[in-house]
Amino acid sequence: MSLLEHCTTARLGDRQVKRLGYGAMQLAGPGVFGPPKDPGAALAVLREALEQGVDHIDTSDFYGPHITNQLIRKALHPYPEQLRIVTKVSARRDAQGAWLPAMSPAELTAAVESNLRNLGLEQLEVVNLRSMHGLHAPAEGSLEEALTALAELRERGSIRHLGVSNVTPTQIAEARRLVPIVCVQNAYNLANRHDDALIDDLAREGIAYVPFFPLGGFSPLQSQGLTAIAAELNATPMQVALAWLLQRSPNILLIPGTSSVAHLRENLAAAQLQLPAEVVARLDRWSELNE
Repeated sequence: MSLLEHCTTARLGDRQVKRLGYGAMQLAGPGVFGPPKDPGAALAVLREALEQGVDHIDTSDFYGPHITNQLIRKALHPYPEQLRIVTKVSARRDAQGAWLPAMSPAELTAAVESNLRNLGLEQLEVVNLRSMHGLHAPAEGSLEEALTALAELRERGSIRHLGVSNVTPTQIAEARRLVPIVCVQNAYNLANRHDDALIDDLAREGIAYVPFFPLGGFSPLQSQGLTAIAAELNATPMQVALAWLLQRSPNILLIPGTSSVAHLRENLAAAQLQLPAEVVARLDRWSELNE
């Protein structure tokens, strides 16, 4: 039996996907730049993800750049019918690996074409527009020109659905006036809960919320209280953090990333962890866990 055999599902566009997926960012080299140290291990992680029931992979052609998508194609193409590959656009990398905005219509068109080519697809299931008005956190600024360009590509058939990432509530409202939005991807985890109200609003609208950095990202979640709770449940702290997210709201889809098969299995096993109500209440009071 796969680790996700009994995983609950949520709506992504007009399809249902298992709520625990896989984020491919860590398959690239250090700093999400260049090739991985062990390409064979990267291919093994992708194949194991599908073996364990993953049907939702998050990626981008600016990971590497191009490397991650090329690995996905090499490992998994031709893709199983149930697999949904979600990508994002609006950034590019310079020769040193810096992240630079690429939000003009021409740059977005080129990015969609590059994702299609490197993934070996005729249509992208979901394309997230990542706002580059703020590099590491959402910042206000209109997304109209960029979303209009992506909507035209959707009309041509290159894209099935659109989402937004690294965005404010104002930008989400603007986006929804322009095009149908099927998901929002922002930073969110036990210690970063700025989007609490937004998640609840989106749940009422049937729109998926996909936390990036669900385990803290480049600064992994650490807390003596979290470690103690994990020991009580015979789980790892990261499994508890993922299970809390799954129980936080039914519209949350998770995409924890790793370049290790063992770590992948550990993450996916969080789908089988049911947190008691009193544990959820303690986790909800994150500040108390760190006292």
